[in-house]
Amino acid sequence: MISFSRMNSLASCLSRVIVLLAVTAVSLSVSSSKWGEEGVLYGKIGGNITLMCNASNDSLVAEWRFNGTPDISWGFFTDIGHLELPHAHHSATGNYSCYSHSGDLLSSVLLRMGYPPGTPSVFCRASDYENFSCFWKSSVETLLPTRFTASYRSRNHMIGVCLQEPVRPNMCSVRKSEFWSSYQMNITEENPLGSSFRLLDVTMQSIVKPDPPENLLVEPIPFAPRRLRVSWDYPSTWPKEPHFQLKFRVQYRPVQHPLWSEVETANLSDIITDAFAGMEHVIQVSAKDFLDAGNWSDWSVEVRATPWTREIDITTPTSEETLTDLGEPQIDNPIDVHTDPLEKVAILISLGIFAFVVLALFLIMGVLIWVRVRKKGMENGMKPDFLSVIHMKALPKVQIL
Repeated sequence: MISFSRMNSLASCLSRVIVLLAVTAVSLSVSSSKWGEEGVLYGKIGGNITLMCNASNDSLVAEWRFNGTPDISWGFFTDIGHLELPHAHHSATGNYSCYSHSGDLLSSVLLRMGYPPGTPSVFCRASDYENFSCFWKSSVETLLPTRFTASYRSRNHMIGVCLQEPVRPNMCSVRKSEFWSSYQMNITEENPLGSSFRLLDVTMQSIVKPDPPENLLVEPIPFAPRRLRVSWDYPSTWPKEPHFQLKFRVQYRPVQHPLWSEVETANLSDIITDAFAGMEHVIQVSAKDFLDAGNWSDWSVEVRATPWTREIDITTPTSEETLTDLGEPQIDNPIDVHTDPLEKVAILISLGIFAFVVLALFLIMGVLIWVRVRKKGMENGMKPDFLSVIHMKALPKVQIL
């Protein structure tokens, strides 16, 4: 017959085993084939870890070793043969093995400490109106193997998988997306200690961001020391359709200056009119949807160029004198060389407008003076006297006498 004290002792041991098993279930995740690491246990940093020897009889366990040494100051050996690690730190990561009284190895396990995943940060971008991609980043460095799954639900409740590429594990793509539709993305991060997910609502109009323009070319304009001609092409990823147009902005600055100047255009070329003569410039171009949807693209690669100068113009002799076909010296006209033809046209137009304004002012002033004189004459009775004089002059002299 079992004594009452022995029954209490057995009940106490049984309850302790249940508690330890519960702690083990909470703090550890046994490795499985899906994580590709057999014989590995995963523990949460700061949690209570209990390691159980894989022996047929726990009473055979005589010793635990960490990486081959019996010194485990951060844990203690229980009466039933388990090794308990309270409030384990990352330094507890390593190989743990248990041995029998005869020194035989009973079992061994690799413990890896880490954190459960946090909510990932996610953003999406469309380089055109037919496809879009989503990118994510872990909010917590878990120190453990992690995988992501990505899916979406469209406005018409269609569910699909966001395609991932092995070479880019933190990105997925949705192909042949609907232009006017909205999508709810579900990005789930999972590791052996748990999982977390982020839901993100996206619309194509808000996330469109073209790739940078391509084939940027910058050329000096002959005889224009303050101008540069800039040209580029559409991004190759942008659909070549008339209803999906882009607008562009050009930024430029001298190499020695930190501040950028910027112009915007809808064309595939532009002329910089305020470049610094004789100085090398840095030029870049970016693109955006013509109707201002979405965001500007990243800037294109830098291209450097210097406006035209006489010293680098190989088509113009470096001497100030050139010879005519007859051998006579001909002096170059410095005004013609350094004056931009477009600037001449602008000056002529400005002078014409100025002359027109001056002539209009003179005409207006003349009309005002005439109206004022006529009005005063009518008020002073000048008009009747004037008419009587004219009438008397028309009468014969006999009637006048």
